[in-house]
Amino acid sequence: MKLNFTKMQGAGNDFIVIDSYTSSIELSTTQIKHLANRYFGIGCDQLLMVEKTATPNVDFRYRIFNADGGEVQQCGNGARCFVRFVVEKGLTSKREISVETASGIIMLTLQENNEVTVNMGPPNFSPAALPFLTDVAKDTYSLPLEDGDMRISAVSMGNPHAVTLVEDIDTTDVAQLGPKIESHSLFPEHVNAGFMQVVSAHEIKLRVYERGSGETLACGTGACAAVVSGIQLGLLQSPVTVNTRGGQLSIAWQGSQTPVMMTGPAEIVFEGSIDI
Repeated sequence: MKLNFTKMQGAGNDFIVIDSYTSSIELSTTQIKHLANRYFGIGCDQLLMVEKTATPNVDFRYRIFNADGGEVQQCGNGARCFVRFVVEKGLTSKREISVETASGIIMLTLQENNEVTVNMGPPNFSPAALPFLTDVAKDTYSLPLEDGDMRISAVSMGNPHAVTLVEDIDTTDVAQLGPKIESHSLFPEHVNAGFMQVVSAHEIKLRVYERGSGETLACGTGACAAVVSGIQLGLLQSPVTVNTRGGQLSIAWQGSQTPVMMTGPAEIVFEGSIDI
């Protein structure tokens, strides 16, 4: 089968976007892993599927697959690329669209400068939402690791995140700590591990080890999770500039059950076709 694709990136988080809206396409886990492979396929952090939705008053359905072929609930950087894709491809004339995801409905707005604002919905601090095996919801938790306990915040942004404060993001051993947190037994469905350095009340540096993909240059839901955790702890004030290794994101949150608003870039890198 010859598969047409669009390669996109948002703050360095890169995606293969497939149009399954015009003509329905089904891909196996093996095929997705091959496409995501940077040596033998196209290469990406996640593969995104644009599909039709049966939900009334919703424009599209959005499915996300990590590089290991596993389907996940949400991807903020991918959502920005999603709206840029459907507008550029003429699948909609709207600049504000509603999209069905596995974690609920999100609203996406394409700005005049081609940056995208995503209404990510409110954060969920309930341990059961991640899931995280603890009895009582807290602002921070002590996560036991073989080299000693690590202090984390836990929050769901449609997908699960564990956020750790660090003194220096550049010297933090994300390659070692990330997998230990990501696959910790207290997170039975695994978790995205974020490492946050506070620069000021309105600025942070962030690295994220994503479940199923490893460390990526940026993670939109990870940026949201880090900011809301920092605001909950009294360390940050909205809005917050998030510096990732791939670029900057702007995150705004007014607290409580208000939605988290994320704004950042979304760019088409190239297009092509591949035999699978």
